[in-house]
Amino acid sequence: MKIGILQVDLTVGDFAGNSGKILRGYEKVVREGADLVLAPELGLCGYPPRDLLNREDFLEAHDRALRGLAAKIGKIPLLTGGIERFRGRDGRPLHNAAFLLQQKKLRVVARKVLLPTYDVFDEDRYFEPGGDSRPIRIGKTRVGVTICEDIWNDEDLWPLRRYRRDPVRELTRKGIDLLVNLSASPWSIDKEKTRFRLLRGVAVRSGIPVVQVNAVGGNDELVFDGQSLVAGKKGGVLAQGAPFGEQSWVVDLQGREKTPEWACREEQLFRALVLGTRDYLEKCGFREVVLGLSGGIDSALTAVIAAEALGPDKVLGVAMPSRFSSEGSVKDAEDLARRLRIRYLKIPIEGPFQSMLGSIAPARGGRTGGLTEENLQSRLRGVVLMAVSNDSGRLLLTTGNKSELAVGYCTLYGDMCGALGVIADVPKTMVYRLARWVNREREIIPKSSIDKAPSAELRPNQTDQDSLPPYEKLDQILESYVVNEGSIRAMAKKGISKTTAREIVRKIDLSEYKRRQAAPGLKVTTKAFGAGRRMPIAQRFDPRAA
Repeated sequence: MKIGILQVDLTVGDFAGNSGKILRGYEKVVREGADLVLAPELGLCGYPPRDLLNREDFLEAHDRALRGLAAKIGKIPLLTGGIERFRGRDGRPLHNAAFLLQQKKLRVVARKVLLPTYDVFDEDRYFEPGGDSRPIRIGKTRVGVTICEDIWNDEDLWPLRRYRRDPVRELTRKGIDLLVNLSASPWSIDKEKTRFRLLRGVAVRSGIPVVQVNAVGGNDELVFDGQSLVAGKKGGVLAQGAPFGEQSWVVDLQGREKTPEWACREEQLFRALVLGTRDYLEKCGFREVVLGLSGGIDSALTAVIAAEALGPDKVLGVAMPSRFSSEGSVKDAEDLARRLRIRYLKIPIEGPFQSMLGSIAPARGGRTGGLTEENLQSRLRGVVLMAVSNDSGRLLLTTGNKSELAVGYCTLYGDMCGALGVIADVPKTMVYRLARWVNREREIIPKSSIDKAPSAELRPNQTDQDSLPPYEKLDQILESYVVNEGSIRAMAKKGISKTTAREIVRKIDLSEYKRRQAAPGLKVTTKAFGAGRRMPIAQRFDPRAA
């Protein structure tokens, strides 16, 4: 049997665009000899549609697009994800479903059984879980159809299972020759390897090939990597989709199994950030961006990603030196812009800074210096960048990393101004690794931006480590407290000083109100700030005393 796989970039709510991509991919793989064609989960409406699912006009538009697509499908069947409406008993009349389109007809052949309600997922808010899972016949082949999460309840991979039911086991017990999975599985670091271990385990245990088609592209903070997989029954790979790119191709299930090949972690992460940035801009209707260039490593990496995503001519970097900006930092910003061939402006803020100091002097009662003046510089830079954004129509990118956002080492209404946090989920230690990867063949990011001590340059001789532990230690604490939700006692067992842990945990908790107002950030780790981490702001639990 030959399977056509449509790894397509879907835009939420773009019914004409999504169905057009699916149809063009279908026609291509049919010409190449496919016997069955697969498209991703919720392929007509895009994933995740969130509260658009509460709108009647959205559902009507989906149904029209589904009927229109079905009218163009011939003898070779197309299996695609979509929304099924029905009259449920609990007020959620929707299923996340798989539709089989063939000979201008359509029918539901599977309903998603396991509805994830963790991290960024909230499907139980909208859908009713499916009931009994039954195989379908495509010619002489008995096919089991699952939808994304349905295949993830693997007791071998996850000792603590989230669900009572196992749709894969239910289908294999009924006798199937092939298992397919329509997926919209967002990427995080090493997710592609986890998926392969999952699919390989299912294939070997059941003794049948497993085909997973995964969506690709960025939708808000989520990045879908594609990398669709076909696992053979011996545990090898029959086919492997392109990483972070669209691809429609045919896989022969009688082919030879091989060992999967993955790009290195830094390359995967860079591609994810580029794709997420490009799609966020395009899907929101923007073509150009502006960002502040400080001469530091964070703004440099963000500029590199933006130039790769949009093209250098679509990127404007703005340096905004003050009295505390070193000559080296200004030179590094200029050097980066020259190397990337992006547009560059220098707009000093010393004049406005002096003026503002005079304006607020009566309210300060003779006080000078301190955090007020440091934040004032950052907020003046935010004003400049927003003015450039408004005047030019360029979307403003923020350049803060995850480590800074975690501990509040950022200024509300200052360097936090912007519409997208490109590296907001990238820890500082990974920022360094990415920068060195960018420079693997030639120097793109100035070496001095990487080597010098990180500094906000808001007061004389300032460095980040004046108020923070070394970033290696800080990121270790963030991994333990934020990602793994561990206690201070657990950190101490890993050799982390309790005093340091308590100080950082306090900073993380106190900064929750800032992060609630931050720009959406591209999610690339298993636990990102934002929709996947829902902490109250007004609360009195103190982990330092627990």
